[in-house]
Amino acid sequence: MHFRIRPIAALFFAIAMVAIGFAADTAKRTPPPTKRDNVTETVQGISISDPYRWLEDQNSPDTRAWIDAQNQYTRSFLDGLPTRAEISARLEQLVKVDTMSAPTERGGRYFYTERKADQDLSVLHMRQGLDGKDEVLLDPHPLSADHTTSVQTMGISNDGKILLYGIRLGGADETDVHVMNVDTRTDTADKLERARYSGTALTPGNKGFYYGILTEAGPRVRYHAMGSDPSSDQQVFGDGYGREAIISPNVSEDGHYLTIHVAHGSSSDFTEIYIQDLVAKTPLKPLVNDVHARFEGNPTGDMLYMETNWNAPNGRVLAVDLKHPERDNWKEIIAESDSPIEGVSTVGGKLFVRYLQNATSQVAIFGTDGKKQGEITLPSIGSVSGVSGRWSSKQAFYSFTSFVVPNVINRYEIATGKQQEWFRTKVPIDANKFTVEQVWYASKDGTKVPMFLVYAKGLKKDGARPTLLTGYGGFNLNRTPGFTAEAVIFAEHGGIYALPNLRGGGEFGEKWHRAGMLANKQNVFDDFETAAEWLEKNGYTNPSKLAISGGSNGGLLVGAALTQRPELFRAVVCSYPLLDMVRYQKFFVARYWVSEYGSSEDPQQFQYIYKYSPYQNVKAGAKYPAVMFVSGDSDTRVAPLHARKMAALLQASQGGDNPILLHYDTKGGHSGGRSISRVIGDQTDEYSFLFWQLGVQPSGMKAAGK
Repeated sequence: MHFRIRPIAALFFAIAMVAIGFAADTAKRTPPPTKRDNVTETVQGISISDPYRWLEDQNSPDTRAWIDAQNQYTRSFLDGLPTRAEISARLEQLVKVDTMSAPTERGGRYFYTERKADQDLSVLHMRQGLDGKDEVLLDPHPLSADHTTSVQTMGISNDGKILLYGIRLGGADETDVHVMNVDTRTDTADKLERARYSGTALTPGNKGFYYGILTEAGPRVRYHAMGSDPSSDQQVFGDGYGREAIISPNVSEDGHYLTIHVAHGSSSDFTEIYIQDLVAKTPLKPLVNDVHARFEGNPTGDMLYMETNWNAPNGRVLAVDLKHPERDNWKEIIAESDSPIEGVSTVGGKLFVRYLQNATSQVAIFGTDGKKQGEITLPSIGSVSGVSGRWSSKQAFYSFTSFVVPNVINRYEIATGKQQEWFRTKVPIDANKFTVEQVWYASKDGTKVPMFLVYAKGLKKDGARPTLLTGYGGFNLNRTPGFTAEAVIFAEHGGIYALPNLRGGGEFGEKWHRAGMLANKQNVFDDFETAAEWLEKNGYTNPSKLAISGGSNGGLLVGAALTQRPELFRAVVCSYPLLDMVRYQKFFVARYWVSEYGSSEDPQQFQYIYKYSPYQNVKAGAKYPAVMFVSGDSDTRVAPLHARKMAALLQASQGGDNPILLHYDTKGGHSGGRSISRVIGDQTDEYSFLFWQLGVQPSGMKAAGK
């Protein structure tokens, strides 16, 4: 048979032939051999097999050799994918841009981080006055040849003369703490060794600072006097608290009060507040330590405005006179409303309250008497990350973003309400070419759940759109609209980015959170899996075109989804995940999370944990989607052993032809700090993997729906 291929079609024909050849070649590959041990243990009367427990030892020669082999296997797939060059080029356009953090003003100096488009890492800067010259305080690029060392601001003195900063290696949670004399740009001898810190608080006159630190015994607060040996730092609080708590100190703006917050569990479902009058030198006394609820607030003068969900699942604000702090004297000044409170900022003598209305931000302004004085006008649905400033400030700063609106930092004048743009992230996209909508669907038990969809205008609902479904659903964290390269790239390739607001988050208050924690955790997975079904039933996609992704608690989410409903999905990216929930509490800081998940050490909690734990629910011979696990050695929050063990088990159990890959960074970790080059490389791998599995070909980034 003879036929002719038109020149314009020749390129696409060639690409198709390469893709077919690549797919045929990859189908023949098999994972590296993995030793399987006969390890079993009895937990709560049930015998549980754990054949890959040997992979929990991260530093053993066998594990290191296995990681190397897995990475080589993964690269044999990823490096030849035809979409890599296009995705990488577009990511550079979207990500290699000037970025800046909202500034912090101290003593007329404005401190912030900035990363220029041609830089790999964020650099600490200072500006003398609003219109002053930008000055570099610390550039982390020379600290590591591969740009895996980053810096972060940890505290600034009232006069702007002392800067506390941390140095992070890879993506580890631990940092060491340095003290800089801002005038001379030199470090003092006051250095705290590498550890996990939970806040610092400088005292008036820059004589010293309090800091929260996690020790082997548990979290503690210590005081460091400037110029002294840190090994002699005095412990001021923390005896008796175990590793399930997080303790953070704060000193009021005028230096009058020290407050210490004790958060039990990372969701802060139970918070204690202790307070000390530093002027009168009174002992630390509890303000509240006997109410199982969340409390948050720091003194302004002799008042403390405290946001709490005590008897108010959506939050309310109480005023506490610190001269008469007895509970009978507390006054409610902002009552609970239908919209949950996301945060309260005390700036310029006013209270800026961030509410969530159907998972989007609204900011209301109140006086200290609780009377509403106005709102901050926002340009569209989106997210306000916070309102920052001091009680004595004449201005506030806040950041706004949405799915196709890159971050904008605005300066808000307290007296007039005027807004002025401080910084705008300039990204080469046209927001008018995209559609952002919010839909609602019924979960398995009938609960109505909202979901954001992002796609290019003119999208054809042909039931075959490549779709990325992602989510979180835990720890009272909110997934609200924010700029993401994922959404843009999927939409530009004719696809859909879908983000449901799952139970377990805080988008609808504490009741929503509690509906997705402990024994209710299966609700989160049901919400997610039902979202996939809704997308398919409503003509957006089908199982061969649907991918899911999630990280950390979101990694548990997609791990549960792929083991519970593998037929719903074509591909999965599972990043820094929790997967062996029977043993998770034994590693690193996971005791923080027992209040959210429960623990297999409790007989009743074991029953529901064991039922959904992904590692214990892999079935030999089942046909699973293509999966790429992402983790790394420097993750000191979620032990990377979860990804290692699950990758090995799925490779051994896979009854279909889809690949199971492990993308393992020997320097990367959970807490960010990656260079922008590393970010682009990792995201190129992830999106190329997803596009390969969803059948998305290079398109020149043409508009979707054509």
